[in-house]
Amino acid sequence: MEHKDIKHFLIMAGSTNHMLRGDKLLKDEGIETALVPAPSEYGSVCAIAIRVNVEDIQSAEKHLLDHNITIQGIYPDKPKKLSGLVEKLMDSVMSEDFIGVMKKVEDGQDLNFEDILVLLKTERKSELEALFAAADRMRKEIIGDVVDIRGAIEFSNICRKDCKYCGIRATLPALERYRMEEDEIMDIVHELHQIGLQTVILQSGEDLWWTPDKIVQLIRRIKDETGMRITLSIGERPKEEYALYKEVGADNFLLKIETTNREIFEFIHPDDDYDHRIECSKWLRELGYINGSGCIIGLPGQRPEDIAKDILFFKDMGINMIGIGPFLPAKGTPFEKYPAGSVDMTLKAVAVTRIVCKRVYIPATTALASLDPDGQTKALKSGANTIMLINTPAKYRYNYQIYSQKNMIDLEAAFRAVEEAGRKLPPYLKVTKEALSDAGNTQK
Repeated sequence: MEHKDIKHFLIMAGSTNHMLRGDKLLKDEGIETALVPAPSEYGSVCAIAIRVNVEDIQSAEKHLLDHNITIQGIYPDKPKKLSGLVEKLMDSVMSEDFIGVMKKVEDGQDLNFEDILVLLKTERKSELEALFAAADRMRKEIIGDVVDIRGAIEFSNICRKDCKYCGIRATLPALERYRMEEDEIMDIVHELHQIGLQTVILQSGEDLWWTPDKIVQLIRRIKDETGMRITLSIGERPKEEYALYKEVGADNFLLKIETTNREIFEFIHPDDDYDHRIECSKWLRELGYINGSGCIIGLPGQRPEDIAKDILFFKDMGINMIGIGPFLPAKGTPFEKYPAGSVDMTLKAVAVTRIVCKRVYIPATTALASLDPDGQTKALKSGANTIMLINTPAKYRYNYQIYSQKNMIDLEAAFRAVEEAGRKLPPYLKVTKEALSDAGNTQK
C-alpha cells in the first residue's frame, strides 16, 4: 500500500502497559520513536500512540509482535490539511504574508521560522481571529473536543534553586516553607481518584529531602492504591533517578525550558546550566516519558524571534505536553517590578504551537487565568486542550506561588471554562456540574 506524503505511522497498542513496553523495546532496538496523543478517531481521550518513521514501520511491527506486544492498530500519520481555510479569509483585510502562511497551513505543510514569526507578530484583528480559528480547528480535527482535566498537588515549596523570577526561590526570606507528608499527599490523590481524574501531577521545588527512595515509595503507593497516571514536576535530577521513577510507574515528566534564548535563560537562572537543562529533556525523551516542557511569555529581553525558536524546539524535541503562560512578577524577587507578559502574545504562542506541533497536549495555564479571568476560555478557543486543577490543601497553597496573585483553579472554574469554550468534559469524570453546585450551596 502506497502512502504518498506520509512521513510517520502511529501504532496503537492494546493497553498503556503494552504501549510503554513497546516504546522501550523499539528504542532499545535503535528505532526512533515518539509518544504522542492519539488522534480522536483512533483512540479514547488521553490515548497515546507510538509514532515511528515510515521506513521503520515494518521492522517495528515485527519487533513488537515478536515480543508479544498487542497491537490495536497501525495508522498513517497523515499531514493535517485544513481544506477551505484560505477561502474563508479572502473577504477580510489581511496581508499577503499572512495569507501565504495560512495557505501552507491549509495544505498541511510544515511552517518554518519566518512563517512562525509572521503569525506571532500579527496585530491586525482579522488576522488574530483567523489565527485562533485555524488553531482551534486544528485542535478539533486532531485531538477532538474533549478537554483533559488533571489534578496538581504542590507537595513542597522548598527549593535549592534561586531563579530570579520565582516566588519559591531559595533565598526568598519571608516565605513560609512547607513539606507535605506522604499520607497527606495520598489523601488528596484518593480525592482526585474518587471524582474520576486519571492523572495526578506531583509538583514541588527542587527539594532534595525527597530522596529517590521516598519518591519511589510515593509513586508505588499511588499506582497500587489508585492506578492513576503520574506526572512528576520536580526539576533537574540525575538520569538514573529519572530512569528509576519511570521503571516504578511514573508516566509523564514536566521540565520547562522556559526560554531557548541562552542569554535570557542564564540571566533568569543564576544557578542553572542551559545545556544541562536540554540534556535532561533528552534523557526524559530517551526513557520513554510523555515529555513536558514549555515557555514563559514576556521574560525580560524576550522577542517574538525567541518565542518562534521555542516553538521549533518543542517540535524538534518531540515534546508531548507544552505549557505556555505569561510571565507574572512575584513579590520579593528581583523581578518584582517587571511588567507582566502579554495575554495576546501568550494566546498567539498557544495557537501557533498547536498549528506547528499539532498532536500535543497544551494546557490552558493557571498563569493565563491569573492574568485574565477569561484566560482559560480564550486559550481553549485558541488550541489548548487541557486544564490542570490546583489541589494543594488550602493551608499550603498560598505559600506555593511561583508568581503573586495566583488564580487557584478548581473544578468549578474548569467546568466554566469548558462550557464557555463550547468544549466537552472528559467522560471519566464522576462528578457533574450540578452536583458540584449543590455541594457548594450546602456548604454555604
